[in-house]
Amino acid sequence: MTLADPAPPPRAARAGWAMRLVASRRFQSLVAATPILRRFARRDGEALFDLVAGFVHSQILSAVVELRLLHRLMDGPADAATLAAGTHVAPDRMAQLCDGASALGLMRRDGATWRIARRGAALLGVPGLEAMIAHHSVLYRDLADPLALLRGGETELSRFWPYVFGAGAAADPATARRYSDLMADSQALVTEETLRRVDLARAGTVLDVGGGTGAFLTALGRAHPGPRLHLFDLPAVVPDARARFAAAGLGDRVTITPGSFRDDPLPGGADTITLVRVLYDHDDTTVLSLLGAVHAALPPGGRLIVSEPMTGGDRPSRAGDAYFAFYCMAMQTGRARSPERIKALMAQAGFTRITDRGTTRPFVTHVLSAERPDLST
Repeated sequence: MTLADPAPPPRAARAGWAMRLVASRRFQSLVAATPILRRFARRDGEALFDLVAGFVHSQILSAVVELRLLHRLMDGPADAATLAAGTHVAPDRMAQLCDGASALGLMRRDGATWRIARRGAALLGVPGLEAMIAHHSVLYRDLADPLALLRGGETELSRFWPYVFGAGAAADPATARRYSDLMADSQALVTEETLRRVDLARAGTVLDVGGGTGAFLTALGRAHPGPRLHLFDLPAVVPDARARFAAAGLGDRVTITPGSFRDDPLPGGADTITLVRVLYDHDDTTVLSLLGAVHAALPPGGRLIVSEPMTGGDRPSRAGDAYFAFYCMAMQTGRARSPERIKALMAQAGFTRITDRGTTRPFVTHVLSAERPDLST
């Protein structure tokens, strides 16, 4: 570079110029008309249209699940009239629904009939997914006015999950069973991923805080015969938890302590404490208080396991930042966090040897572990 050469524009300025160019109508027309660039224009266009049409796609999925069409197609192909029978949906509209589902990869059209596609069969194979899709009608109503949600308006979802407000808000057994069943149904993949990421075979006693009706501890007990199992959750879930453990033949290995970590001390005696899909239900103040209680309940060298969906931090993710973050926002008390943020809260609570155990499926869960330090060594 000579003294006469102009200084190169700063990186931010160059990026801004490039984005203004891409945003210009003339540039878009040029790209669409240039064969070598056309595929990029089409790819961006399709991606943008998917964002615009995403709510419609979700509602097609919801209708397919509510009408149990995938289950019916598991028995073999069917035409629109057959699928419409008993649904109060006219055959011509059923055909439109099936074509929409085919476009989304859930079905496959074969002349005048439809078959289940691989993606549709996969949906049926994910435990709890259909129940979660059906439950999303609550979230969709809260998102009907996204600005009201962002500005802190009242939400229906916060009333669906009353346990986040403490034991008093979730004292009704019928209400507790409703949310506990949904959590348990969707827990299988979370449990599978968690047990793959951390070895609990040699744990002495595992205390699962906020463990609902015991889905995680039941899976742990079946996978490993050694650990004692201890469940701590609201009194309203205890009867169903006892029934689950008894049905699994684990009653003699399990202790159940009713209580709320907001109001009651955590029971001692465990060398491992698990928080499975707990932290993202609560704000930072509540989380830090809970982590402090976990630290106090563990012996020196005791382990903490945190497993829940997390955001992408500096690299926002579709699952964490475009779904779970808004779901937690609608719950009103919750917040999806990045692994780095949770690790910082763990450190603030006094934990050391904080380890990111990673994830295979970030849309299911992400696992972290930490230890209470042994200050005597």
